[in-house]
Amino acid sequence: MANVWNKTISPGGKWSGVIGKGKLIRFTALEAGANVSIQLFHARDLTERYNMPDTLKAQYTAHLTRGHVLMSDNGRVLASIVEDSIGWHDPLSGYTGRAATDAKYGATNYQELRNEWLRSGQENFAVELVRNGLSMRDMMPVLNLFSKVFCDEQGDMHFSLTHCPAGATVTLRTELDTLLILSNTPNPLDPRTTYPSVPVHIEVLQADPVGMDDFCVNYRSENRRAFENTWEYHALLT
Repeated sequence: MANVWNKTISPGGKWSGVIGKGKLIRFTALEAGANVSIQLFHARDLTERYNMPDTLKAQYTAHLTRGHVLMSDNGRVLASIVEDSIGWHDPLSGYTGRAATDAKYGATNYQELRNEWLRSGQENFAVELVRNGLSMRDMMPVLNLFSKVFCDEQGDMHFSLTHCPAGATVTLRTELDTLLILSNTPNPLDPRTTYPSVPVHIEVLQADPVGMDDFCVNYRSENRRAFENTWEYHALLT
């Protein structure tokens, strides 16, 4: 597979860009304990975006891994998870904000520390949304790659500190032209009191064509229907 593009996102960093359909996006944790929060929009129509409730209820799950798809609010597939070395990614916990970041890690600001200040997920997303013609009104639930958050029998949420080893990988395949926005900032449920974000490498590669025997297509009947909606959309464009 030809490497189209690659970049390393530093701790606290952010990035956004349009990635065409039929690409693989491989994320690699360069150290243990990574967390990358992502938002996805349909690049051709930014009113269509990742729908967390439909993604989870259609696939009968509260976490995401290989075989699962990230559904849009139009019932199509924005991206599929085609490879996953750790088996669990968190769609529930959201992103960090300024007040919580200051309370947990100590107050910092750009004026005093310049690029060494401790960024929050909300601030990173706000900047990248505006860069892409969107606004704070377009903030949405995120998918936290590399994090495991589970609930006990009382419904309390718990963060797994040992879930993500160095070298862990997860690969998404784009099924629509996708605007990806990401923030390399801590999971809000991570109990560590030192800022734990670690470098994450991103590679974009060309994907093989999706066949009818594809694992993600056949993972659930609901997945197949979402793929059929996506294929119909592309057929009518050509």
